[in-house]
Amino acid sequence: MRSVPEVALGRFRDPGSSGKCCGVGPSAVEWLSHESIPFDRSTAMPVIETTAQLVEGTYTRMKESLEIVRGRLGRPLSYAEKVLFGHLDDPAGQKLEPGEAYLLLRPDRIAMQDATAQMALLQFMQAGKDQTAVPTTVHCDHLIEAYKGSRTDLGTAETTNAEVYNFLRSCSSRYGIGFWGPGAGIIHQVVLEKYAFPGGMMLGTDSHTPNAGGLGMFACGVGGADAVDVMAGFPWEVLHPNRVGVHLKGELSGWASPKDVILKVLDELTVKGGTNRVVEYFGPGAESISCTGKGTITNMGAELGATTSIFPYDQRMHAYLEATERGNIAAIAAEQADLLRADAEVLADPGHYFDVLVEIDLSSLEPYIVGPHTPDLVHPVSRMAADTRENGYPEALSAGLIGSCTNSSYEDMSRAADVARQAAAHGARSRATLWVTPGSEQIHLTIGRDGQMQELEAIGGTVLANACGPCIGQWKRDDVQKGDSNSIISSYNRNFPKRNDGNPETLSFISSPEVVVAYALAGTLDWSPLDGELEAADGTRFKLDPPAPAPEIPADGFVISYEGYEAPAKDRGGLDVKISPESERLQRLSPFEPWDGQDMESLPLLLKARGKCTTDHISMAGPWLRFRGHLDNISDNMFIGAINAFTGDPGTGLDQISGEAGVAFPAVARHYKAEKMRWVVVGDENYGEGSSREHAAMSPRHLGAAAVITRSFARIHESNLKKQGVLPLTFSDPANYEKILETDRISLRGLKALAPDSPLLAVVHHADGSEESFSVDHTLNEEQIAWFKAGSALNLLREQAD
Repeated sequence: MRSVPEVALGRFRDPGSSGKCCGVGPSAVEWLSHESIPFDRSTAMPVIETTAQLVEGTYTRMKESLEIVRGRLGRPLSYAEKVLFGHLDDPAGQKLEPGEAYLLLRPDRIAMQDATAQMALLQFMQAGKDQTAVPTTVHCDHLIEAYKGSRTDLGTAETTNAEVYNFLRSCSSRYGIGFWGPGAGIIHQVVLEKYAFPGGMMLGTDSHTPNAGGLGMFACGVGGADAVDVMAGFPWEVLHPNRVGVHLKGELSGWASPKDVILKVLDELTVKGGTNRVVEYFGPGAESISCTGKGTITNMGAELGATTSIFPYDQRMHAYLEATERGNIAAIAAEQADLLRADAEVLADPGHYFDVLVEIDLSSLEPYIVGPHTPDLVHPVSRMAADTRENGYPEALSAGLIGSCTNSSYEDMSRAADVARQAAAHGARSRATLWVTPGSEQIHLTIGRDGQMQELEAIGGTVLANACGPCIGQWKRDDVQKGDSNSIISSYNRNFPKRNDGNPETLSFISSPEVVVAYALAGTLDWSPLDGELEAADGTRFKLDPPAPAPEIPADGFVISYEGYEAPAKDRGGLDVKISPESERLQRLSPFEPWDGQDMESLPLLLKARGKCTTDHISMAGPWLRFRGHLDNISDNMFIGAINAFTGDPGTGLDQISGEAGVAFPAVARHYKAEKMRWVVVGDENYGEGSSREHAAMSPRHLGAAAVITRSFARIHESNLKKQGVLPLTFSDPANYEKILETDRISLRGLKALAPDSPLLAVVHHADGSEESFSVDHTLNEEQIAWFKAGSALNLLREQAD
């Protein structure tokens, strides 16, 4: 029997009532129910800590901490700083130096999606804890393949992934974790609807966790090991981020949408511009954007590499909280409005308080398309046709895809449906295959009731399951074969090669949902919705009008849904999480070996990666998602997308023991491991950009990686390497990257004296007998050095727990 979330709402339904919502005081113990879910008072989980209690407790602690921090800093604070400092573990003693100090923080909750939750829970099972220390949820959204449509695809997923779903369900129940089953929705949309609140701090094992920043939350994507620390009762450690302010003026109009705001910021800052920074939006333009539109913007802050992105509390958030049955949370937040926005002095003179300030006039913002292959290659829609011809992009669009965690709100679907309605009035249909992904069952039911779904289907759209689908590579295509050059356009967030369909020749472009539908109708990139014509069924020509302003809140309210939610068992003592030793998808973890106390001598170079090497290149998703709970099996995808700097080929390199070239990197690594040899990887700029997947750190560690030396790292991946006991090092002189040869072996010396801010010495042994030496830097602090010595952060955590 299912019951609704124990920490989901601020207003609940009484099972003995007619279904009307009623207010709940912070000390009440309430039962939750909803018409769409069978309710059984004898088995439903009582709400021990309501959201109201959680929010009030958070604000109380924030104010206490900020009083201390203000006394120390003696200056006004931005909103992001208030949330950050308000969650300090030790506000009186914590060193506060942006870009230098590591902060210890106490997040309010954890959210995990099914692909990353597997490894996170396998690690948590090793921590020796009986239940999680903070409210935690698991959301099944990544493992559902997009192929035929919602009903068929969901049924296939339930059968194909039964073993994994049962593991996640049973493990969640055993350790007091809320479980959202397949079809309930994408993690970030469900979190926005049920859990996010202004001023809160949340960690999520997905890089787009900052989606909750649209509701004023300091929400950060992390690896599973970071989440496990917090679940086990330890603070979260993160480099004190620098501050980027984005001052929004004016108001969006015409074809411009919230998606274009973040695409403009990407154009300004690039995919490296947010590294170790928090991006804070403010100004009158911010207040004009809906709560879910704000979520679109903060969601794609992950593409900047930002620690997180955040908006201050305002009436748009207030309205959204009320519309999603959290009116009492809205009332509590309204009482603390000064706490939930930047100090007046910061708003009056933002250039003095932000390290970087970006100014955007929404009134003059035009719609954009970005891509291919990177989200910061920006094309104004007015120039897209010319850019297509100039760059030789395939003009014909094979598919248009709307939805995902980034753009699946009621407002998004309404604007997209407006474009579809205009086309249907002329008898036109989409020339490209059109796929529609609702973000949650709540959105799915609401757009079904209000007609947007039917309007998109009328022009040929196929509605997929409420899941990530093509956005995460779970897309089964019959229309294009691997190697076929083609273009697609989506409202997603990430467009690396092979990301969506596994085909390296698919050029993926990103825009807003309404622009995607317009281009799908045209069927070509050599066109513009601003002035281009479409052909009606009778052969006449017509133009599209910009979509009308759409309501962010449905006139008849949302169709509230808790379908798919399962509360943890009340009596968990006798529960056991079973994993078959013969399973190909799940594998219990064994601790990594601790450091042997010696310098690392003559380690063979496994890979020198050239150019962009994202976590997709290091540990691909798509069909490999089925092995996310089996470390050894998924390690067979390690570096298969990485570009070998010496050959230009992906996924293969030299086996220095056998002398054989063109060997798959996982096979080379396994050979070295069998010979008891650890190895080194060399990377380029922003190494590890992209998803938070810690498999990109765990697989190398499992197969013998000792260190990764790069020109620079993306934040999450560098943290993940540290957590798993792999040394993340950077060239003190980036030019030394060029000195590394394919047959080199590398020694790392000075490890016995390893200390913060103290470089190590790298000695490169060339095959001709010559040597070169240079320094390599690291950002390890004392705690992280202890992780390295213990073999991993989990090893140390387990020792401390014991």
